[in-house]
Amino acid sequence: MEPQARILKVLRRVTGKEISPAPEESLFLSGLLDSFALTDFVSGLEEEFGVTIPDADLSARKFDTIEKVTSYLASKA
Repeated sequence: MEPQARILKVLRRVTGKEISPAPEESLFLSGLLDSFALTDFVSGLEEEFGVTIPDADLSARKFDTIEKVTSYLASKA
């Protein structure tokens, strides 16, 4: 499964919705994520991808779109 599909899987689990946002769509402006859901999303990404995301990186700016999340995770690989 490619990274974007895995990210969507985590996002769907966190939101509880069967969603398919565009890769460049803001997850925060669309209402899919907020500051509370961001921590659940990041925890899910850590579990799914086997990475550790430091608290210093918990920023809506870094996790605002599927594209940004994909790039961030690629930098952690």
